[in-house]
Amino acid sequence: MYEKIKVIAMDLDGTLTQHKTPLSDTQRAVLDALRRRYTLLMVGAGQVMRIHRQLGGYPIDVIGNYGMQYGKYNHETGEMVLVRDDTAPCDRENVDRIVTTLREKYGFTKFAGDSVEYHPSGSITFPILGTKAAQEDKLAFDPDRSRRRAIYNEVCEAFPDYCVFVGGSSSFDMAPRPFNKYHALDLYCRENGLSHENVVYIGDDYGLGGNDESVYQSDFPYITIDSYLDFPERVAPLLG
Repeated sequence: MYEKIKVIAMDLDGTLTQHKTPLSDTQRAVLDALRRRYTLLMVGAGQVMRIHRQLGGYPIDVIGNYGMQYGKYNHETGEMVLVRDDTAPCDRENVDRIVTTLREKYGFTKFAGDSVEYHPSGSITFPILGTKAAQEDKLAFDPDRSRRRAIYNEVCEAFPDYCVFVGGSSSFDMAPRPFNKYHALDLYCRENGLSHENVVYIGDDYGLGGNDESVYQSDFPYITIDSYLDFPERVAPLLG
């Protein structure tokens, strides 16, 4: 089944680690075993350097910001070198207007901090409870994502220039089109002379609005995972 695989691409939070936690010794050992047979690639929603730090400097190339950033690990120096860092313009006035309309329609008018979070890349976050909401409130807001998925299609329609994701525990994350994980992997293949069948992707966020969904719904081979604790078991077939 995996005889044509040359690259193992993977998500980080929820797939390889608990959310925003360091790489464990167990997972590191599994990556070491995989790295002896394949090229490893991290494909994340966050910034390259943050992902690199969370991995404890593990020697792996990192795609960040849905493909807007690309970092190559320098094995001689042990440093991550950022070789691509794209940005896109953002019409903040229009975004503010759209978010305000959505808040008023769905009763999300009470929030702490800012109504919208703007990122240097041009990506945006619509934090339903605000940028300064208490962590316990965010965790309790939509634990099964059903509240956000109920309005996901409308949010997508309201932001046609963005790829929209059900992010975190109470937000919508948006990256300028065409940036999503499928686009990032497709570009990686074209830049490295690979076909899609040469890359298998591993990710946990493959449901509606998940940031791995674009890959899950594509022709890339995909290994689903529902808990980072299951990572060693789920990749065992790749090790023979």
